[in-house]
This record gives sequence, C-alpha cells and structure tokens, in this order.
Amino acid sequence: MADQVQEIVGLVGKVLGPEAIGSYLHGSSVLGGLKPASDVDVLVVSRRGLDERERRALLAGLLGISGSRNGARPVELTVVVQAELRPWRYGPTCNFLYGEWLRAEYEAGEVPRPEPTPDLALLITMVLAGNHPLTGPPPAEVLDRVPQADVVRASVAGVPGLLGDLDGDTRNVLLTLARVWTTLATGQIRSKDAAADWALARLPPEHRPVLEHARQLYLNWRYCDETWSDELRAQVRPHVDRVRVEIDRNRDSCRRPRRSRRG
Repeated sequence: MADQVQEIVGLVGKVLGPEAIGSYLHGSSVLGGLKPASDVDVLVVSRRGLDERERRALLAGLLGISGSRNGARPVELTVVVQAELRPWRYGPTCNFLYGEWLRAEYEAGEVPRPEPTPDLALLITMVLAGNHPLTGPPPAEVLDRVPQADVVRASVAGVPGLLGDLDGDTRNVLLTLARVWTTLATGQIRSKDAAADWALARLPPEHRPVLEHARQLYLNWRYCDETWSDELRAQVRPHVDRVRVEIDRNRDSCRRPRRSRRG
C-alpha cells in the first residue's frame, strides 16, 4: 500500500499544490488494519474548491491509481474545503469524491461535483481519531471536533441508503449497520469487524449467523470470491429488521435529554 499512497499524495500535490493544507489516511488503514477488500481511504483538506481543470486532472490520475492495475487497491479520496468545515456546522459539503464503485460513471464522462455529505461527520471523527497525516499538520490543527449529537445524526441519516444497497452489497451493509448500532450505543466509531464483534455479543442466537458470515468475508475474502448460501440469504432481512430496532431504540435514547442529578 505504501507505494500507492505515495502516488495519491504525489497526484494531490501536482493538482492542488499549496492549496492542499493536508492529506490524511483514515478508514481500515488506521482502524485495525487493511483487509483483503479494503479501500485506501484519504481525506484532503483544501483552502478552496477545485476548478474544472483540477477536477478532471484529479479524476484522470485516480482512475490510473485506483484498482486498475494488478495488485492495486481501490481508492476512496475525499476533498473538503476547510472554510466550509471550520468552524464545524452540520450539513457539510464534499467538494470532490472519488470511489471505485463509481468507476463506470467516471469512465462514461461523469466528473465528481460538490454535494451535501452528512457522512463527513463520521469521516472527520475517524480522521481525528486516527491522527495519521500523510502531508500537512496533524488533523486536530486543521479540523474541528464533531459534536457527538452530529455523529449520531449522520449515522442515522445513512441508514435508508444502506438498505437500498442490501441486495447488491450485503456484507458491507450488514457490517455498517452493526457499526451504526455500536456508535449510537457506545459513542465510538469502531472498525467493521470490531463493531460486528460488539453486535454479535448482543444479538439473539438466531440473528448472529449472517453477521458472523459478513465478518468472516470482510476479514478473509475479496468481493469476487464472496459466496452466500440460500439459507443465509433467507436470514438477512430478519437480521436487518432486528438491528434496525436496536438502532431506533438507541437513537431515541441519544435524543432524550438527560436529567440533572442535582436536587
């Protein structure tokens, strides 16, 4: 991965130059280690938004770096504008996002544009916790801490989109739902396998097999080698329904005001 990270850093430096305040590794790389299908996740904090030439140059470079050569990992690269995040306010905008799952759209001519991205609340929290600068100062000098209420809000906001991907991306949806539940209940954003461990210890036995299978796939298998038996497929929806109950219960608990101990 080190060579690929250096290519990403070099590309960002070439395209943005001094406008890039810092680049930060996050995701599996700093939350428990890369797994067979893990992306290389990088956040770039910029002084300003990218212009059209920069968008196209960054996209062209990433198409060559990300998962397109033998042995290369998929890359997820996010560019944000510091002034839009500091001071922190909810409703953040991602200025540029590259993800390998969007390769077909990029190769058809689509160019990443700015768009509202609630998930940035989670991403920034992970960047600050990981504290792994590739270039620039430590992330705490560049980004504000996200209030826990906004971490909860962003976690819940992503659930409907996850459910829409359940059939096509089953392992990641199950693991991410486990992470949402864990985050709401504990206040910590854990790695996918650690979140699955936490959830498995709290699920009834009949709802554990599909999450355990997703966890094993995440730890050991690439997507092209993934298999699900008909028996496990039949258990996916009941499992998701149970986890959603737990997510809703913990969300409501987070929203409930705490009573003062005085008096």
